[in-house]
Amino acid sequence: MNNIPTVAIVGRQNVGKSTLLNRLTGKRQAITEDLPGTTRDRLHVPMNYAGRDFVLVDTGGMVRGEDGDFITHAVNDQVRLAMKEASLILFLTEAKTGLTPQDEEVADEVRRSGKPVIMVVNKVDNTRLTHHAAEFHALGLGEPMPISAYHGRGAEDLLDLVVEMLPPEEKAPNEPDRLQIAIAGRANVGKSSLLNAFIGEERAIVSAVPGTTRDAIDTPIDFEAGGVVLIDTAGIRRRGKIERGIEEYSVIRSLHAIDRADVVLIVLDAGEPATAQDTHIAGYARDKCRGLILVINKSDLLKEVDMANFDRNMASRFKFIPYARRLYVSALTGEGLEGVIPAAFEVQQERKRRIPTPELNSLIRHALARHSPPSAHGRVLKVLYATQVGVCPPEIVFFVNDPALVHFSFERFLENRLRETYGFAGTPIKLTFKGRGEK
Repeated sequence: MNNIPTVAIVGRQNVGKSTLLNRLTGKRQAITEDLPGTTRDRLHVPMNYAGRDFVLVDTGGMVRGEDGDFITHAVNDQVRLAMKEASLILFLTEAKTGLTPQDEEVADEVRRSGKPVIMVVNKVDNTRLTHHAAEFHALGLGEPMPISAYHGRGAEDLLDLVVEMLPPEEKAPNEPDRLQIAIAGRANVGKSSLLNAFIGEERAIVSAVPGTTRDAIDTPIDFEAGGVVLIDTAGIRRRGKIERGIEEYSVIRSLHAIDRADVVLIVLDAGEPATAQDTHIAGYARDKCRGLILVINKSDLLKEVDMANFDRNMASRFKFIPYARRLYVSALTGEGLEGVIPAAFEVQQERKRRIPTPELNSLIRHALARHSPPSAHGRVLKVLYATQVGVCPPEIVFFVNDPALVHFSFERFLENRLRETYGFAGTPIKLTFKGRGEK
């Protein structure tokens, strides 16, 4: 990713930056609402247009913040950082309101960045509004380009100009696949703090206000253990407490982040008992067969607590995923953080573990010699043979005389025997039972 140019969309609030990103990418990547300040964190979307790879970056709207307005200052800092990292800036304004003092303030920031810029005038929804774009000549940032992000007018011409203005293409060495790690959990448990602690910069806005992160944010980064993509997500609340609109889309995007992850870090707050929502998130990741690590953040709050008892309570609360590792960390002090990424790689190796068929069937024979198979109505379950058919997660198919005879307790028995011998720490195992001759 380091060799791929980035294109940052910047501008004041409510000029249509997220709508433009969605239009250019052809997907609903960013949350759009007709409300100022909907976008806060930077949202990076890899793109390919006319044979050129680049990353399109959506940013929050810059605004002059009042003293003490933490979120406003944090958003402005995020925009400045996006411009610093960008190869090209799309400075977005809009025709209906016309040139405003806020546009002039953002233009000053753009000039100070020293980066190439395309002056874009949005919301030119008809030819009558085209002449409104001319007044933006006054900013001295080049020829204003009229578009309508909502209707798609001028979008292809803008992409053509973007590709034309990108720096010369650099040939990057082939890069191995990166481990996709989603950082998920309830609102305000410290997910963004963990992300920032991992990468050593203010990549995501951190605030004690629940719901500060709204989009799922991808951050490629190299660790000693290997290359990863860290996916920070919005906090997931109970379904009944999800507000319609912005938060509703944020929850959907968080669940999608889990869907595309290899390993999910379920972040918990050491200062609060685990909740039903914590187990719901972990259950969703389990059902999607993702690697799982329980990361108990704010461990600095546990100095006076009986850790053995606390850990037993955690094991009891998450007894439906006994294979998940539990790591105690503090994003504030850095305690325990060095073990999280290596643990994620270890879980991924377990997800890739493959058992040779002769070994697997030998294990099953010895297990059945210790534990009689279930029976019903005079019929006894017979396991004919087993074979592993997949990895990530490990998937094992058992061919039996009658799948209806398989009881969940017997399935759990087989899983326990597999884990005793082969580990599979941190990953679900899919067990499928098929009748004789089934494919």
